[in-house]
Amino acid sequence: MNAFSFHTPETQDEALALLQQHGDEAKVMAGGTALVIMLKQRLLVPDALISLDHVQGLDYVKEEEGALCIGGLVTHRAAELAPLLRTHVPVLADTFHRVATIRIRNMATVAGSLAHADPNQDPPVTLLALDAQLRLASAHGSRDVALADFFTDYYETVLEPEELVTEVRVPLPQPHTGSVYCKFLPRSADDYATVGVAATVRLNASTGVCEDCRIAMGCVGVTPLRARQAEDIVRGQRQSDALLREAASAAQSITDPLSDTRGSAAYKRAMAGVFVRRALDQAWQQALSTST
Repeated sequence: MNAFSFHTPETQDEALALLQQHGDEAKVMAGGTALVIMLKQRLLVPDALISLDHVQGLDYVKEEEGALCIGGLVTHRAAELAPLLRTHVPVLADTFHRVATIRIRNMATVAGSLAHADPNQDPPVTLLALDAQLRLASAHGSRDVALADFFTDYYETVLEPEELVTEVRVPLPQPHTGSVYCKFLPRSADDYATVGVAATVRLNASTGVCEDCRIAMGCVGVTPLRARQAEDIVRGQRQSDALLREAASAAQSITDPLSDTRGSAAYKRAMAGVFVRRALDQAWQQALSTST
């Protein structure tokens, strides 16, 4: 590692002031599960490191104005166990439960993993399918950004050097909605997936027609992907095998995976189709079960 100054602010305002002072030369550490590795490998060489370990007030999970609000410093383990998430969006609690190992989940934070922008992570995929919003704060104020607009490239986001992700907002699901997250693990449970897919389906209770659908995919592009064309195919339709195949084909067409030890690009693309069909089917069945 290179030499750097180390700062431990105790409030959000202090942290934001330090970011404003140091700008591009600073890096923020929340849980540190990814950052420490990158520092050791000298992929990052900051002049200043700002630890959020002592910052108070960003570790909440609460319900507010029709949404669940998750503070940026909530750990994956705390999100996994949060009663509000388990009750209202169990798919999100389950997704956090399936991240790596419990040691990682005890350290990694919700905002830190989003800011890290690794396209192979699990939570961003489910959060995309849940239409999540982020609150970004700087010394000059705050702004809200849809998660669908947050990721721009491999490890890159719209987050400015002076900003922090302070909150994730997840709209409360409407009635007759089903949401699932499916992933294929080629090795152990703590490895990255070959492909991960989340789907949300909302049905008309009387007709069984899909009124809304969101499909997100991970590990098959330089960012988590939202399969909007596939969503459009599903909306206004009743479930059928042909419909699921058509939606899966549309979702596959936007993938651009990299070949690695978890599978070739062609294999990942094929598995994306399989798991889009699987996730849609399971979400649809879940939505149907709430309509009867």
